[in-house]
Amino acid sequence: MTTLGGARDWYKDVIIYEIPVKSFFDSNSDGIGDFAGLSGRLDYLKGLGVTALWLLPFTDSPLKDDGYDIRDYYNLYPPYGTMEDFQRFLSLAHDRGIRIITELVLNHTSNSHPWFVSASASRSSPFRDYYVWSDTPDRYKGTRIIFSDTEKSNWTWEPRTRQYYWHRFFHHQPDLNFDNPKVQEELLNVVKFWFSLGVDGLRCDAVPYLFEREGTNCENLPETHAFMKRLRSEVDREFPGRMLLAEANQWPQDVLPYFGKGDEFHMAYHFPLMPRLFIAIARGDRTPIIDILEQTPEIPEGCQWAIFLRNHDELTLEMVTDQERDYLWSTYAQDPRMRLNIGIRRRLAPLMQNDRRKIDLMHSLLLTLPGTPILYYGDEIGMGDNIHLGDRDGVRTPMQWSPDRNGGFSRANPSDLYAPVIQNPIYGFQVVNVENQARYPTSPLNTLRQMLAVRQEARLFGRGRMTLLSTKNRSILAYLREMGEDVVLVINNLSDRTESVTIDLKRFKNHVPVELFDKNPFPPIRSPRFHFTVSPYGFFWLKLLPPASPASAPLRHPSRRLGDPSGTGDPPARGARRNKTPLGATSPPRSSSDDVEGISK
Repeated sequence: MTTLGGARDWYKDVIIYEIPVKSFFDSNSDGIGDFAGLSGRLDYLKGLGVTALWLLPFTDSPLKDDGYDIRDYYNLYPPYGTMEDFQRFLSLAHDRGIRIITELVLNHTSNSHPWFVSASASRSSPFRDYYVWSDTPDRYKGTRIIFSDTEKSNWTWEPRTRQYYWHRFFHHQPDLNFDNPKVQEELLNVVKFWFSLGVDGLRCDAVPYLFEREGTNCENLPETHAFMKRLRSEVDREFPGRMLLAEANQWPQDVLPYFGKGDEFHMAYHFPLMPRLFIAIARGDRTPIIDILEQTPEIPEGCQWAIFLRNHDELTLEMVTDQERDYLWSTYAQDPRMRLNIGIRRRLAPLMQNDRRKIDLMHSLLLTLPGTPILYYGDEIGMGDNIHLGDRDGVRTPMQWSPDRNGGFSRANPSDLYAPVIQNPIYGFQVVNVENQARYPTSPLNTLRQMLAVRQEARLFGRGRMTLLSTKNRSILAYLREMGEDVVLVINNLSDRTESVTIDLKRFKNHVPVELFDKNPFPPIRSPRFHFTVSPYGFFWLKLLPPASPASAPLRHPSRRLGDPSGTGDPPARGARRNKTPLGATSPPRSSSDDVEGISK
């Protein structure tokens, strides 16, 4: 077993990168990614600035739901490799300071799991009570159907034993019966098995749905919290420093109990924030972001939100109003094939119409708002999607490494790949790939690499408090991130127009603004009102240094410069004009009146 040391709340400082093992790199030319291939790409991930990997399910499964239909909790899906391959991967990741977060599918198994095979064969099976059965489909009538596109009921008839079984998701994923103490023990043993191997964290899938009670919606029940507190207690006792992340697609106030008093989950996703980022940038109006942040309660000291732009599922629209859902569908998913369940199955770059300014702005929001950011594989190079593939497979296509055959993902025949590589003229692997983007300084890859490096240098983004700043211009979202004496002012222009904004900075009189990307200091703040002009979809990250602090030298940081991903200090390539992107050089401060100072970008 290999483990990483450091602070017990390490999850507040990491950059998480989400990967389906099958999609990253194929080492044996069978058309499917594997742990040996992933091990060979760890240096790429470390160079990008990733410090934690979230792996989608990789244990044995019939793959009817891409691994979330578990057939065996203890052994790998054979094409991904062996347990020895996994343990070698884990050790190599830890050697590079990269933590590993894996999936714990608590709520259900596959209907091909040995427990259910036995349970569905006879009512007298010792595993019968591992699942929820009924003589009628009329129980728990107040429970919503989550996958409404494909499932008409939460009950499915089992003809051999002539009863219905309960499932909150697909009919081939029967829910486990957590009222059975044996089921609880089985899942606790699964947790201990993976933590004993050295895994750093577990993402607990679908946690609101573990128990069922008549007269309720069968979500967020007290019994669920009681079990999760027990799980947390055993993890803290036997595996201190490990992390539990709750997947609870709920409103912030409903997620709050999953933190308990700091004795349940360490982290939870902030699902409602994500769609409002897309609404805000489409409307050029900060209001949706402000509204959801104001609805977000304080969480216990040792806890953390996980925030994201896109992931392996559809862009869920459950936590928006009907009007907002219609707006998002009409804006981002005009083709019905882009829609799935109550969401949109598209990647970040196509959602942003491949507009680099929008993509960089979305990453600015992701990296500076409160919480730990999660990146989805391929978004760092602006990969596209394939709406012609079924279900959510269109956003799970092979990683595009080079313009070679199969995008450098595999040497197999193209027809043998688990899914086709993107080949259209805008997002195709011949154009969008790691090899090409590594060569020029202002590529999406090198831009994000620089942003991640800056974020990692400023721990306040993961740990500090946030103060929203009131401005008259609703296209500008401005806030302070503070921790101790460190202060960073973040200004985001959500509009497609150059915007002007005046911010009250009298608290920071005589402080020196330092642009974090270039380490470029500006003259001190002398007036209480400071004026900014921000380019379309542009942004500032400005550290405010107190008067007593020595100002940073006006030289750019050679190892972090966008124009110098190698860290050699060489100038950018000819024609690489930095002022074409939101990370471009800012012009010197100017005075717009006797009592207003300013910066323009």
